[in-house]
Amino acid sequence: MTNLVQFPGLGISLEVNRVAFSIGGFNIYWYGILIGTGMLLALLWAFRIAPKIGIDVDRMIDVIFIGAVMAIVCARAYYVAMAPFEYDSVWQMLDIRDGGIAIYGAVLGAFVFGGLACRWRKVPLLPMFDLTAVGFLIGQAVGRWGNFVNQEAFGTNTDAPWGMISERTTSYLAGVQQELAAQGITVDPLAPVHPTFLYESLWCLVGFIALALYFKHRRFNGEVLLLYVFWYGLGRFWIEGLRTDSLYLVGSLRASQLLAGVSCVAALIALVVMRLRHRGEPELGWVTAQPAAEGAQESPSDSEAEQPSDNEEEKQDGAN
Repeated sequence: MTNLVQFPGLGISLEVNRVAFSIGGFNIYWYGILIGTGMLLALLWAFRIAPKIGIDVDRMIDVIFIGAVMAIVCARAYYVAMAPFEYDSVWQMLDIRDGGIAIYGAVLGAFVFGGLACRWRKVPLLPMFDLTAVGFLIGQAVGRWGNFVNQEAFGTNTDAPWGMISERTTSYLAGVQQELAAQGITVDPLAPVHPTFLYESLWCLVGFIALALYFKHRRFNGEVLLLYVFWYGLGRFWIEGLRTDSLYLVGSLRASQLLAGVSCVAALIALVVMRLRHRGEPELGWVTAQPAAEGAQESPSDSEAEQPSDNEEEKQDGAN
């Protein structure tokens, strides 16, 4: 359960235990804790911003619960469907403590089923999607460290100072060396590798900061969602090209790299079209005030209503 992880170029050596603690002989893994922490931070972000964009928090909780559950289900289903090996039992298919979930499966599951929940709970769809997109970035930035603890989702060899090596990277590369060679990828199991989990974590963190700062300046609902798809797709496309554990469609065609590239281009085109359509319109900003209660407003003020007009004053003078 423990890996010795080294960064030779930086002179760093760490003992990393995949198990955080045990309860009654049942192991609680850091992988799950880190994913849960990422989801919690995303939830805190949503609670803070939702009232500012006119989303009822109570209704939003139902949407988030359904979206989060289905995100995990779809993330695992996506991985199992694409996995280049067979599982021995249904339990192995369901067990994610050892890793094995696909981010794109989670994204698709969250938005599809979360969107259906929005219709059910009457939550505005595109503002909710904008909110979710930013939450996904902070969740992914934290969750990727679960890959570090498990020593998975790493790349090919590198001589960069931050190159990483462990018993797990060495044994994995030794097992797939010939398979990778058949795809034109040469690896040395005894050499440091790209810590691609770190690349994606930092990429998502930068994206979260940028979109969180931009959120109130969006020109139309759904813009932040498109920016998320573009930003994440751009980063995932080049990071996926470095990895040695990609899920493949046909031959050397990587499923996540293809999806990242297509979604990135599609989002960019949609952004250009929508920005032109909304050119000159003001920023959406925050919701600053709730609509006044019915009957609470009167067009003239009380003082104005009590003021007699000039004609009425003249009539009154004549009567006197």
